[in-house]
Amino acid sequence: MDRTRVESSLLKGLGYDAATSTLEVEFHNGSVYVYEGVPQTVYSDIMGAESVGKAFNQLVKREGAYPYKRL
Repeated sequence: MDRTRVESSLLKGLGYDAATSTLEVEFHNGSVYVYEGVPQTVYSDIMGAESVGKAFNQLVKREGAYPYKRL
């Protein structure tokens, strides 16, 4: 999945696959996580946020919001 670089102290890049509702997140430390069942509106909200990292934490990372795995 192609990732778009973002301006964030937490995140390096985000990728989204609308066909599978999958969000791929790359952190600056090199780790990559895949979150499943993420609506495209959530991805759009994150990408359009003033603080991408804060939006990611609030909309996706909160405990139990979406199942995920580390690649």
